Amino acid sequence: MMQTWGRTVAQRAWAVLIAGLVLVAVAAVFGLGVFGSLSNGGFDEPASESARSLAKEHATFTSHDADVVVIYSSPSMKVSDPAFRESVSHVISRLPRGAVQRVTTWYKTPSSTLISKDEHATRVIMTLTGTTQDQKSTLYDQLKTHLDAKGLTTNVGGQWAVFGDVNSTISRDIARAEGLSLPIVFVLCLLIFGSVVSALMPALVGTVAIFGAFALVRGLTTVTDVSVFSINVITLLGMGLAIDYALFVVSRFREELAKQPGTEREHVNAAIIATIATAGRTVLFSGLIVASSLASLLIFPQNFLRSMGFGGVAAVLVAMVAALTVLPALLTVLGPRIEAGRMPWRRGSRARAGRHEVAREEAARGDLTHAHGAWATLAHSVMRRPVVYLLVIVVSLVALGAPLLSARWGSVDERVLPASAPSRVAADLGTRLFGGESATANIVVTGASPSQLGVYVDRLGKVGGVASARLIDQAATRGSGAVTASLVQVSWPGNSQTEQSQQVVKDLRAVDPGAGVNALVGGTSASTVDLVDSIGAHLPWMGAFVVVVMLVLLFLAFGSLVLPIKAVVMTAVSLGASFGVVTWIFQDGHLSGLLGFTSPGYLDVTQPILMLGIIFGLSMDYEVFLLSRVREEWDRTGVNTTAVANGLQRSGRIITSAALLLAVVIGGFATSGIVIMKMIGIGMLVAVLLDATVVRALLVPATMRLLGTANWWAPGPLRRWWEGHGIPEPEGVEQTRTRSDVVSPS
Repeated sequence: MMQTWGRTVAQRAWAVLIAGLVLVAVAAVFGLGVFGSLSNGGFDEPASESARSLAKEHATFTSHDADVVVIYSSPSMKVSDPAFRESVSHVISRLPRGAVQRVTTWYKTPSSTLISKDEHATRVIMTLTGTTQDQKSTLYDQLKTHLDAKGLTTNVGGQWAVFGDVNSTISRDIARAEGLSLPIVFVLCLLIFGSVVSALMPALVGTVAIFGAFALVRGLTTVTDVSVFSINVITLLGMGLAIDYALFVVSRFREELAKQPGTEREHVNAAIIATIATAGRTVLFSGLIVASSLASLLIFPQNFLRSMGFGGVAAVLVAMVAALTVLPALLTVLGPRIEAGRMPWRRGSRARAGRHEVAREEAARGDLTHAHGAWATLAHSVMRRPVVYLLVIVVSLVALGAPLLSARWGSVDERVLPASAPSRVAADLGTRLFGGESATANIVVTGASPSQLGVYVDRLGKVGGVASARLIDQAATRGSGAVTASLVQVSWPGNSQTEQSQQVVKDLRAVDPGAGVNALVGGTSASTVDLVDSIGAHLPWMGAFVVVVMLVLLFLAFGSLVLPIKAVVMTAVSLGASFGVVTWIFQDGHLSGLLGFTSPGYLDVTQPILMLGIIFGLSMDYEVFLLSRVREEWDRTGVNTTAVANGLQRSGRIITSAALLLAVVIGGFATSGIVIMKMIGIGMLVAVLLDATVVRALLVPATMRLLGTANWWAPGPLRRWWEGHGIPEPEGVEQTRTRSDVVSPS
C-alpha cells in the first residue's frame, strides 16, 4: 500500500504539490475565521446536579449569581461619605442598558460582607442578565469599560473578570511562547538537519497542519460547540508533530538518496518510494495512534475536554497527511537540492553515509563490533546489561511517580492567574479587606411545605463546617400565590475548591429534604464535586478505549501480541513518573518561586486528563519510530539482539532530536503565566524528555533484549491473518529501487 502511494507521489509530484498548496491556501482563508466561531464554555457536565440546579435557578428566580464583584476604595474617604456614595451611584446609573439584572450595594443592603473593616472600601456585586456562558461573557465585555468610579480606586473581580484575564493572558502567552520557541527550533533544525532547505521542512508541515486544523475545527463549529481552548492544542501539536514527521521523513529520504545508483531523477524517485514505504508507513501508524489517543477525550461530556480532542485530532491528522503528500512531493521536486545551504559539518556527508552503510551492513550480519558512535556504544551497553538497566530505571520511575498517590483534585479559580492579573488582585484584596474567603451553595427546593422547608433549612445549618443557611428567594404561581420553588443559600468559611468545601457539599446532599421534596445543590463547590465525579466515572472508559486501539494498531504494524502489551506498560510507567513530578511541583508547591506560580494545594482535575490523551499518543509516537527500525532489522537478520541493538543505533538520534525540538515548542508554553498552561507545559516537557531518552532509549531495548524472540510472538491464526491482511514492513525496500519502479514526475 505505502509503496504504491510512493510510486504515485514520485510519478505525479508536481500535481500532488500544487493540489496540496491550493488546499492549504483555501484552508487558511476559511480556517482563520474559526476564532469568531468558538465558544467560551467548557467545564461543566450538563447532566450533573450542579448544572441542573443552576438551570432551574435561572429559570425560576431572578439570578443571584455574583458575576462581577467590584471593589471601590479610598485611602481618605469612608464608604458612608457623600462623595464616595455619589461616585459609586454615578457608575451604577450609567451601566449599559440591559446588561445587568441585579446590583447589590451596601447602601441598599447594609451587610457587613459588603463593607471593609476600616470602612474605606465596599463591594458592589452585579448579576448579568444572560443565562448562558457565551451571553454572560459578551455582556461582561460590554460592561467592564463602565466600572471605573471617579475619585476612587476600582478593582474588578468575579468569575467573568477571571475568565477575561485568563483569555487575554493565554493569548499573550501563546504569542510569546511562539516568539521564543520558533527561532530556537529553527536554529536547532539547522544544527540537526545541516542545511537551510531541509531545516525549513518542519515549518512547512507545521503551517499546513495548523491551517488545515483550523479549517476542520471551523467546520465542526457548524454542528457542535468547540471551545476557544482548542486553539492551544492545535498550535502545540500541529507544530510539534510536524517537527517529528518532517525529521523522520527527511532523514530517511537522505539515507535512501545516499544509497541510490543511476541517474539523478531515477535515484530521487526510487528514494521517495523507499522513504514512503518505510518512514511513511511509520508516520501513518504514528498519526493514527496519536489521533486515536486524543480521540479518547471525546468520551468526556465536558466541552473543554471534547474541544481539546477535536483540535488535537484535527492537527494530528492534517500533519500526518501533509507529511505523506506535500512533503514527499516537495522532496521529489527538490531531490539533492534538499542539501542547499549546507552547513560546514554536512560537507562530505555522502562519503560518511557510505561508511555508515558499510557499518550497517556489518551490523545486519550480526557483527556489532564494527558499529560506531554514541548510539552504538549505548546499544552495546544495554544489550550486555539489560537486567541492571531494567531494575534501575523501573525503580527510579516508580519513585518519581509516588507523589501521584497523594493527589488532590479541584477546579480552576483566580489562583490560576499570575499575582499581577487585575482579577487576581481584586480577589486577594477582597480576602484581605472583607474578612477572608467564604464559599456558598445555592439549593433549589421544590415540593416543600412551609414546615418542611423550615425543618430542611434548620438541618442544613447543622451540617459540620456550615456557618449559615437561609432562605433567600421564593417563586409562586401567578394568581394563587402558592410557592412552587424556594432558593436556599448555605455558606461556610474557606476557599470553594478545598477538600473541606467539597466534603461540605457532599454532606449537604446527604441531608434528607423530607418526603416528596426535591433539592438540587449547586454552586462553585458543587460544580467541582460533580466535575471530579464525572472525570472519575469516564476515565476507565477512556483508558479502555486507548489501550484497545493501541493494541490493535500496534499489532497491525508489527504482527506481535507481545510488543503492543509491552508498549502500553512502558508508557504507563512513563506517564506515572511524569504525573508524579507534576503533583510534586504544582500541588505540593515545590519550585513555585522559581517557576513563578502560586500553588492552590490541589491539581485541576481536567488537566491531567488532557495531558494523558496527549502524552500517551506522543509516547506511542516514539515507540513506533523505534520499533519500526527494530522490525526492519528483525526481518533482515532474524536475530533479536542484533535487531534491537541496530534499531536503537539507527533510530536513537532521530528520536532524541525530535524530542529535543518538541521539548522546545512545549517549553515555550511552560513560560505561561496561567498555572494550568504552565502545568501542561512542564508536565509534557518532563514526559517527552523521559520517554524519548530513558524509556525508549534504555528501558524498551533492555526489555526487548530480555524477552528475546518472544517479542515477535503471536498465535498461529493471528500471525497468518497478519501476513495476509496486516501492514508489514516492506520485504526489503531494495525491490523499490529497481529501474522498473523508477518513474518521472509529471
